[in-house]
Amino acid sequence: MKNTKIALNLLTLSFLLLSFIACDKDFATIDSDVLSPDTATDFNIKKDSFDIITYTKRLGPMQSDGLNVNLLGIYDDAYGRTTASFVSQITTSTFSPTFGTNVVLDSVALYIPFFSRATDFDDDGELIYTNDSVFGDKPFKLSIFESNYFLRDFVPDGEFNETVAYFSNKTLDDSSTIPESLLEGTPIEYLNEDGTVNTENIVTISNKAIILTTPDTDEDEDEDPQVVQTLTPGLRLMLKPEFWQEKIINQEGESVLSSQNNLSEYFRGLYFKAEPIDDEGSFLILNIGTAVTNITLYYTRDDETADDDDEVQTVQETYQLSFGPTRVNFLQNDFNFAIDDGDDTNGDSRLYLKGGDGAIARIKLFNGTDIDDDNDTFNAFEIWKNDFVETDEEGNFVKSKRLVNEANLIFHVDQNIVNGNEPNRIYLYDIENKIPLVDYFLDGIVNAIPSISVLNHLGPLQRIDDEPEGDGIKYKLEITEHINNLLLRDSTNVDLGLSVSLNVNLEENFPQREIISQEENLTSPLSSVLSPRGTVLHGNNTEDETKKVYLEIYYTEPNN
Repeated sequence: MKNTKIALNLLTLSFLLLSFIACDKDFATIDSDVLSPDTATDFNIKKDSFDIITYTKRLGPMQSDGLNVNLLGIYDDAYGRTTASFVSQITTSTFSPTFGTNVVLDSVALYIPFFSRATDFDDDGELIYTNDSVFGDKPFKLSIFESNYFLRDFVPDGEFNETVAYFSNKTLDDSSTIPESLLEGTPIEYLNEDGTVNTENIVTISNKAIILTTPDTDEDEDEDPQVVQTLTPGLRLMLKPEFWQEKIINQEGESVLSSQNNLSEYFRGLYFKAEPIDDEGSFLILNIGTAVTNITLYYTRDDETADDDDEVQTVQETYQLSFGPTRVNFLQNDFNFAIDDGDDTNGDSRLYLKGGDGAIARIKLFNGTDIDDDNDTFNAFEIWKNDFVETDEEGNFVKSKRLVNEANLIFHVDQNIVNGNEPNRIYLYDIENKIPLVDYFLDGIVNAIPSISVLNHLGPLQRIDDEPEGDGIKYKLEITEHINNLLLRDSTNVDLGLSVSLNVNLEENFPQREIISQEENLTSPLSSVLSPRGTVLHGNNTEDETKKVYLEIYYTEPNN
């Protein structure tokens, strides 16, 4: 009995050992971690490079309505100059307002914040901010007009709830144009700090908080002013009150202030037009969608609660207007060179990526490899797939021959053309279905800090000496799970898109933007639409073999 029990135990142990060996052979129980050659003696760890095709795709004007933020100002880089302006409807949270008796409009303030974060204190103990949405620090000319162009929300003769699409070249989806003469209606004057009219319409950029204090009076002229409110950095302009007295205050009780439809017809919006000063300027990404963005009318009225025998007293009141619901951005590109569509058969030597209505790149994985002359029924993708997995007659996955540990696309920057100012992030996506790759969702998405979000899949620009302002070297984009899906889950080998990115988190929830183009259904990622930046990357046909882009795959296979 004892010998029989020992024999059974040895037999069981033998079966266990054999099962482990079998699992090693077909990767049935191996995870996708990179194995060390010092510990994985039963496996070879290898790296292969696979040719791909990459080429530039020129974009046309983009759909530029419905953006949560708006672009304004002047941006210069290796591509040339982009000038951004926008027009917006005006709305309010209080319709049919009652302003009171003996209303006197004291002042009108426009405030639009930047995207910023507090980083330090100055010598006076005041917060200093880093403006994350400001490119440059030069003043520029900002003209504001009452727009006479009616921004329609819906197509008049269209399907139910069919909205109008507006594009960055001042056109609509029906190819009609928005005349500049209608946008530039009555000029909206604003004031200098001393109360005089800012006749040159110059705005300056600051990274300091905006401190609002009580005005000086005869009683407290020797006292320090009291801080009423502290605003984060942004555009804050004191507007000349006369226009707003007539346009808003004097309309109390009139139907024009009774509803959004009536207000939009009566006050059709404001047009913000940017121009350079001394051929320079700055570019702003404005946080229009936030609740603190507004035009505030400060006025006094009689205090109706005071006793009849008392001297007439006044109280301070405010009335706020905000921007929306329809806003449209306009972009004018004055490029130094033409951006043309690339070679979709052989690929390009350089890839031109430019935000706004600039350019993206298109990528074909495996289409650059040679076809096997002895097996010409297979294309390059199928030949590659056959080296990594075994499939049945219907093409379904059976087992792995090689285990993919890591797959990367590496793009080198051409600093001879870019000369700095390139974007810190670029975005890789499924261009056919207009969605992120699976690696995007499996990476760490940090909503609060986009700069450190999705760092493995969309690796940030590697710079010389890791200096924040150092020249860019390359981007490393990991697509391991996308490749595994092609091998193990029979996913379609779709073309990929590549664009610059202002904020990689935007692609998780926001649809891509329509583009006016001869190519049907061409779109652009939102994070590229909102970025003024551009870069130039080495493509698959570059003359510099050390910077050629290709797909690199690290994999393990058993020692047979």
